[in-house]
Amino acid sequence: MKSIICLIALGIAVSVSWGQQTRTEVTKAVSGTEDSKLNSGNVPDVISLQGQFSRMVVLRFKYDTDLLAGLEKKVKEEKIKNAVILAGAGSVRNYNFHVVSNRTFPSKNIYVSDPTGPADIAGMNGYVIDGRVHAHLTMTNADRAFGGHLEAGTTVFTFAVVTLGVFTDDMDLSRVDDKTLR
Repeated sequence: MKSIICLIALGIAVSVSWGQQTRTEVTKAVSGTEDSKLNSGNVPDVISLQGQFSRMVVLRFKYDTDLLAGLEKKVKEEKIKNAVILAGAGSVRNYNFHVVSNRTFPSKNIYVSDPTGPADIAGMNGYVIDGRVHAHLTMTNADRAFGGHLEAGTTVFTFAVVTLGVFTDDMDLSRVDDKTLR
């Protein structure tokens, strides 16, 4: 009997802790015409870009800072055009991210939000392309690892550190995030 009561209490605790999390699916079409196109034989399977870093930038974010807004602000202030996000660590008070949820075009994304879900930042990667931040975040809590595309509203808890490798000005990353190249 005690085992059953413990299992019920554990189930209630888990459902309460996950009760704040919301999930919303959204279709993200480039355009109806573009999304209906199949792979083009004119587009190579892989493109190769080569360049060099001009500098490294290490950013430290304090408690309650919006991680994405802070990244965007510093990218603008530091006049960073193209960069790679090399690493990220720290913790968040809550999180907002999205992940792809289907395998055919148009793509669909599930937006996950938990305003009360603290987590550790286990890693961060991504790019700054023409001044736009495209960051992916891996987070952990006591039960699991999870993450996806960083969204606004993810706020820092203890601290967060993000390291950027900034490319020289002649590096053009525009084709990296070109959704018409399929």
